[in-house]
Amino acid sequence: MRRTIFSHLLWALAVSGLLAGCATQGAPAPSSTSAYRAGPEFGLGARALGREGGQITEMTTFPSTYAPGEIVVSFGDRRLYYVEARGRVLSYPIAIPREQDRWEGVTTISDKKVNPSWVPTADMMRENPRLPSYVPGGHPMNPLGARALYLGTTTYRIHGTDAPWTIGDAASKGCIRMFNQHVLDLYERVELGAGVTVTWSRFASTS
Repeated sequence: MRRTIFSHLLWALAVSGLLAGCATQGAPAPSSTSAYRAGPEFGLGARALGREGGQITEMTTFPSTYAPGEIVVSFGDRRLYYVEARGRVLSYPIAIPREQDRWEGVTTISDKKVNPSWVPTADMMRENPRLPSYVPGGHPMNPLGARALYLGTTTYRIHGTDAPWTIGDAASKGCIRMFNQHVLDLYERVELGAGVTVTWSRFASTS
């Protein structure tokens, strides 16, 4: 029992050393992951809401230039907008990239994955050698959370998180991070090929 607790502490220390990490590169899964028995919808309790303002809201004053089904990510607002209809969106709180990892552009949803596995990049391993080389999908400490939406041919994703307290902050290495229950909701709405605009433009009212 004590050994199990110690192992979990070591894992937590390693992963917490690079909470910003989210991009991955291809690597084979280990031969056995039978020790991990986390359910497919892990981390969906009240704790995952994290902070005030962590709600999905609806806006009816959004620019009508965006078509239904598109996603607009505003780093300025720290919100992700899903376009329900011209001028009407669902608004989700997100964690955005750190200052040194910020970007913007237009892309599409190229893939969708349930309980994605996570493999740190070589750059992440250099930054924190204590990171696990592979985290299976469904594990409660998987940095990608319960769902992932892949952005074009990049290593960036819109995904859930094992660190819900970071939502609202500048915390990632380029990905867009959501509460697990929010990415579950978005995942069901978004289709492959949907347009995604990532911008610093602001859309939320500042009044």
